[in-house]
Amino acid sequence: MKHDVVIIGGGPAGATAATLIAEQGRDVMLFERDQFPRFRIGESLMPGSYQTLQRLGMLEKMQASSFPKKFSVQFYGKSGKAGAPFYFKENEPEERAQTWQTLRSDFDQMMLGNAIKKGAKVQYQASVLDVLFENERAVGVAARLPDKSVKEFRARVVIDASGQSALLSRKLKISAAEPLLQNAAVFAHFKGARRDSGVDEGATLIMHTENAESWFWFIPMPDNVVSVGVVGPINYLFRDGRAAQEIFESELQKCKSLMPRLVNAEQCFPMKTTREFSYKSDKVAGDGWTLIGDAFSFLDPIYSSGIFLALKSGEMAADSINAAFDKNDFSGKQLGAFADEYLKGMEAIRKLVYAFYSKEFSFAHFLKKYPDSRRYIVDILVGNVYQKDVSPLFKHFEEFGVTTGQAAA
Repeated sequence: MKHDVVIIGGGPAGATAATLIAEQGRDVMLFERDQFPRFRIGESLMPGSYQTLQRLGMLEKMQASSFPKKFSVQFYGKSGKAGAPFYFKENEPEERAQTWQTLRSDFDQMMLGNAIKKGAKVQYQASVLDVLFENERAVGVAARLPDKSVKEFRARVVIDASGQSALLSRKLKISAAEPLLQNAAVFAHFKGARRDSGVDEGATLIMHTENAESWFWFIPMPDNVVSVGVVGPINYLFRDGRAAQEIFESELQKCKSLMPRLVNAEQCFPMKTTREFSYKSDKVAGDGWTLIGDAFSFLDPIYSSGIFLALKSGEMAADSINAAFDKNDFSGKQLGAFADEYLKGMEAIRKLVYAFYSKEFSFAHFLKKYPDSRRYIVDILVGNVYQKDVSPLFKHFEEFGVTTGQAAA
């Protein structure tokens, strides 16, 4: 079968690209290995997603949803003391100064349903086994369909939006782990945890443990449920062969700010884990193919940048691909025309990630010395990394002695 574009994966990145390409009249075929709705971790959005959601026609759906509204991010030190919240309205117009904490099963289904409405074809429970190449150009995929048959699907462009499976970058051996971010996460959902009230009810909370070897996220979701996970170095969390539940409970005892919130909470399902989730690929595109979302790179869960970067990469890649059809140019240069702009924003977030993990860094101490840097930090937490220049922050990091890693490829 012949299509204009084949997309591997129906998460936020794949759904975004499918929507924006299909609405231009292109023949888009998307393969999703699961049947929706399905569980995914990574529930929090950045306010910077607003414009992409608006362009996709998703804003009204989000506003009508039961997803808690998120107005801020707040950090807790290892002593259990709370820092001042970073409210998005400090830098953002009122309309865009909030975003949402989503239930990913619902959000992803909404996104993919929107793509279908715009004309994309979706095949659920179909696993892409391989990307097909001819003369070093991607020409389609081989997929196992729900009836277990394996068929080839030809396309002018193949988009890998397969998430952390990273099908194409693994095939091409162009993916590499972030050397200083070899962390893991253990997480679950809890019902009945104590939340803050008022404008802070939907805030993302980041809580250090007392030994600062790990940290917890606390993300409010619909129906009195919160997502809670602990993140730390793999060789620390999983030392001595500890089981996931044991790891979570052990680290919880070291987190003074979180323990009271979970006293009366009920765990909704057994602990889940993910390891080695910080990586990036050397290339974003080649002849006939491109990578978007987690299939290209994943930084870290600390600032909830995953969905934001998935949406932005899907949007930017779609624009480059639509231009490729207009020019009849499917070279890697054209399909990856968005790379420099996309990487600039991703690199800004990445540097703030590295700052968080620097042993000598704390927001309170840093902002006491550089109070004017607060606006740049808020911009990054909002996702204003494509509209605003946040580079003065990194000069202050250097002066403060903060390690921000090597530049992204």
